[in-house]
Amino acid sequence: MRTVIYPGSFDPLTNGHLDVIQRAAKLFDQVIVAVAKNESKTPLFALEERLQLVNASIAHLANVRADAFDCLLVDYVERQSAQAIIRGLRAVSDFEFEFQLALMNRKLNERIETIFMMPKDTYTFLSSRIVKEIARLGGDVSSFVPPVVQSALKSRLARPAA
Repeated sequence: MRTVIYPGSFDPLTNGHLDVIQRAAKLFDQVIVAVAKNESKTPLFALEERLQLVNASIAHLANVRADAFDCLLVDYVERQSAQAIIRGLRAVSDFEFEFQLALMNRKLNERIETIFMMPKDTYTFLSSRIVKEIARLGGDVSSFVPPVVQSALKSRLARPAA
């Protein structure tokens, strides 16, 4: 079985992430959306909440599942018997950082390949950080995130009436 890991913090999952997941699901037998626990970041949503939001957003994809990890990515990939890592690239500015990560992962485990995928051009501007900022300021994020994520953002960032 050809398995690929799509790692990220997914705080929150966006339609750009979902686009990459859906296209990866057509190329691999199994896609694991690996939600990272990252101590150096302060996420808006706790790890379990992010996992629930991802699971709700991918429920329609039979060969995709979500999982959490808090170890070295290449070790996680090995534990899952996966062959590759998918990384999303929105713009050229993403490439340099992602390329460095891919080379380091190859140095740590040369058996694991990294595949770069670009989301649809309509999502190239999209990031979790931007979505959170729009939601925090009361903007409409319905075209940027799955409905379950939009609802969670509204609940978490509800602004008191002035």
